[in-house]
Amino acid sequence: MLGAIIGDMCGSRYEFRNEKRTDKIVFLRKDSYPTDDSVMTAAVARALMDSYGDSDEVVKTALIDSMHYFGHLFPDAGYGGRFGLWLDMCEREPYNSWGNGSGMRVSPAGWMYGSLEETLHAAKLTAEVTHDHPEGVKGAQAIAAAVFLARKGKSKDEIGQFIKDNYYPLDFTLDGIRPGYRFDVSCQGSCPQAIEAFLEGQSFEDVIIKAISIGGDSDTIAAMAGAVAEAYYGIPEDIQYKAFLLMRDARRGDVIYHNSVIADTVLAFERWLGEHEERTAL
Repeated sequence: MLGAIIGDMCGSRYEFRNEKRTDKIVFLRKDSYPTDDSVMTAAVARALMDSYGDSDEVVKTALIDSMHYFGHLFPDAGYGGRFGLWLDMCEREPYNSWGNGSGMRVSPAGWMYGSLEETLHAAKLTAEVTHDHPEGVKGAQAIAAAVFLARKGKSKDEIGQFIKDNYYPLDFTLDGIRPGYRFDVSCQGSCPQAIEAFLEGQSFEDVIIKAISIGGDSDTIAAMAGAVAEAYYGIPEDIQYKAFLLMRDARRGDVIYHNSVIADTVLAFERWLGEHEERTAL
């Protein structure tokens, strides 16, 4: 999940100031900060840890509770309009969204289970509490599947083929779409682009830079690409260190966000994975 958060932070300063030249993109700028993508990734991680092994109903209840808790802890993180209303009203019913919020927050599911079947089922649950439109579920499952397959040692060709066979055609290149790509918050308009950035990238850092370089919803595309890149490449220690420093005291405009809750959730998730290593390694 740290890969998703780093991607989000890297893209945070480019979301509304798109930069389409890779040589102009600064990786983890001093003013990078976690957005709603990071907040909800942490919320999903906390919920899945707390409800691991329970029934679908219990898992969904934990997800809704956790999203409300984290959402109200960080009320100005930049939520989409409908999701922000869902949080403000403390709603508990989904609203048929196909937005990429389901894909940007799902990465913990890609790490927690021993089989692809379990991973896809968990991804579906994380989406359905809000994004119960088929495209919303599809986006979450595609990103979670890519994370799972990457951490299981599958090649990029194998990962790409699985996505093509089950989710998106991936019939484009980043260079091909970059000039005309525009802001698109749908799963179908951003999840394939994030996966393609992973497939074309040459390192953890390069994947995220490539994801940002197409423009559009830069923080979310980079979060999804970074989630898969972490599972495939790992994250260099110096990048992890810098990310935690920025995470704990991030500045957004004139407001300082103390994100120790997010950082602590990442560390708790890593401990959880260690404690359940035998189960998740199946």
